[in-house]
Amino acid sequence: MTRIVCVGITVLDRIWYLDDLPKEGGKYVAKNYTEVGGGPAATAAVAAAKLGAEVDFIGRVGDDDTGTRLLTELESLGVNTRYTRVVKGARSSQSAVLVDAGGERIIANYPSPDLPAAADWLHEIDFSQWDVVLADVRWHEGAREAFTLARQQGVPTLLDADVTPQDIAELIILSDHAAFSAPGLRRLTQRDEVEEALKKAQTLTNGHVYVTQGRDGCFWLENGALCHQPGFEVEVVDTTGAGDVFHGALAVSLGQKRSPSEAVRFASAVAALKCTKPGGRAGIPDCDQTRSFLSLFV
Repeated sequence: MTRIVCVGITVLDRIWYLDDLPKEGGKYVAKNYTEVGGGPAATAAVAAAKLGAEVDFIGRVGDDDTGTRLLTELESLGVNTRYTRVVKGARSSQSAVLVDAGGERIIANYPSPDLPAAADWLHEIDFSQWDVVLADVRWHEGAREAFTLARQQGVPTLLDADVTPQDIAELIILSDHAAFSAPGLRRLTQRDEVEEALKKAQTLTNGHVYVTQGRDGCFWLENGALCHQPGFEVEVVDTTGAGDVFHGALAVSLGQKRSPSEAVRFASAVAALKCTKPGGRAGIPDCDQTRSFLSLFV
């Protein structure tokens, strides 16, 4: 069984479904509302577990009701939280998510300032037990420490390289696989053209670099050449968490020693299927569902 650890944040997503996303101030009426655990690394962990991997999540939550709820949900979905730190007297992180009728969304994240950024306690954990270490950029110190410890043990590292106020260059350097969001790649490289931006990012690492482009699929470099996996056509209900799910599926595929092209194709299918149901986690398929879906595109 593939063993994955996901390091980063977990948040409570409060999701409102509207006909259209607001374009100006005013009052709006939601068609539906739900609450579900979210966060890049946490949702990636759920995806990896759904795909049959043995998964740990390492992060921080407060000892409030939200923190308890987040950890209970992760455990119920097959993710081990034994290494997650519960901070006494702290509030847990939350996000407000607005989703329109086409599945596009706006996210406002509140990363709790009560959760200590320090990650020196990760040295107490044996990182050699995992096949792949995935980290998001929302807990910078945690990603840096986890990747440093993983590399010392020869364990491959995968970075969810999204937008964050901090400079993620040092995390790219520590990555064997850096999978960017389109805004994350633009922020790092200050380049708009995909191939040019990826080649600039490639100068920071000896590993692989990728960028997800939503409906346009995923681009990556292989031996200096630009490769492309088109997006799969599905009836989109909600794109919340699609990138996070992609990263979790990519981690599982890489842990199974698949080639980048095979891993990207598989991860793209998993992310596409996730978008067919509301919320960031409800639509995550298992391996059989994913293989069945991919068989339609042979």
